[in-house]
Amino acid sequence: MRIVKLTDETRKDLLNTLLKRSPNQYGEYEETVARIVDDVRERGDEALFEYTEKFDHISLTPETVKVTPQEIEEAYKEVDPALLDVIRKALVNIRSYHEKQRRYSWFDSQKSGIMLGQKISPLQRVGVYVPGGKAVYPSSVLMNVVPAKVAGVAQIIMTTPCRNGKVSPNTLVAAHEAGVDEIYKVGGSQAIAALAHGTQTIPKVDKIVGPGNIFVALAKKAVYGFVGIDSIAGPSEITVLADETANPRFVAADLLSQAEHDELASAILVTTSEKLAQEVSAQVNGFLKVLSRTEIISKSLDNYGFILLVDSLEEGISTVDQIAPEHLEIVTANPFDTMTRVHNAGAMFLGSYSSEPLGDYFAGPNHILPTNGTARFFSPLSVDDFVKKSSIVYYSEEALRAVHTDIETFAKAEELTAHANSVAVRFE
Repeated sequence: MRIVKLTDETRKDLLNTLLKRSPNQYGEYEETVARIVDDVRERGDEALFEYTEKFDHISLTPETVKVTPQEIEEAYKEVDPALLDVIRKALVNIRSYHEKQRRYSWFDSQKSGIMLGQKISPLQRVGVYVPGGKAVYPSSVLMNVVPAKVAGVAQIIMTTPCRNGKVSPNTLVAAHEAGVDEIYKVGGSQAIAALAHGTQTIPKVDKIVGPGNIFVALAKKAVYGFVGIDSIAGPSEITVLADETANPRFVAADLLSQAEHDELASAILVTTSEKLAQEVSAQVNGFLKVLSRTEIISKSLDNYGFILLVDSLEEGISTVDQIAPEHLEIVTANPFDTMTRVHNAGAMFLGSYSSEPLGDYFAGPNHILPTNGTARFFSPLSVDDFVKKSSIVYYSEEALRAVHTDIETFAKAEELTAHANSVAVRFE
């Protein structure tokens, strides 16, 4: 990996390089995606099945597009029992973590004749998109579905592309274990359009969540406003903030755990130690000789892999905040103290034994995280993403009488006389 001494100029170049990975930079695909979304909106199943045959080479009908109970039963026979056991253990951890995020309605009636409040309501129907092309991620099924179930969503619809006409057994089992209600064998932009607008077979949802390729991300962007979305996710990324106490072999392994996702993934080490930088670079070279996805990792590191040398931990923290990474590992002498000084990160992993894959699969916090610097203002997927809030207002006649002239004064100042009149007529 290249080792770079961080300066104001190199920092600016780094941030510009990372921003090139954002889905917002792929405008040349937006027109194509918009045509697909509009076509599915207009023609429903007919367009959905045409695009599925064109892109996935699968011929579907209204009778075959939906996964049957028999297919799920068959999937259980094909899944490794050890994996099923791990899925169930992970579900316990993920559910336990998200249950602590549950919100409740509240009402305040401390003033006579007045009750104010906030009513929490779960979304009625949510669509979950699960990739199924180059890679299959049953862990993402759990992370998308569990917070929706905890929130109380009434119906969860899942779409996922097929391979050779068949959905991955691991995906089907994970979906069934997590509590998905219906599963459809479609993917890509056309699946997002179907969830957003509804077709003759796929019901319209209130919100769409889940990761996907650039076409899925741009389709989610296109349908936002017709439905809610979780985010427009970019390629995966990891930043490790480390000092001389870090184990270079551990750090190298963790950097590569994200670089193997795809060629656009980013892996960055920010360190105060030149010795650690050299040792991590050497360990990376050693791992590349034995790992299976070496070609993908090498392209990722060539384009978006960096070891950044900083003069102090404070400068390192500042750099991390500017990157605002999806995953941040803090491997310093006192990671808990360092953590309190970091503002921008999707998820933080503290210490030498909290490797990033722990969060991907098992620990409990959600692994669907803000990418491409959006951790400055976005949060991980949570129960909050599957509920909506309604404000509650009640005033008695006497309570309104006490303040009606104040309201009328405010309305008249804005030249909204109908607003003022709406209150005034009650006290004529």
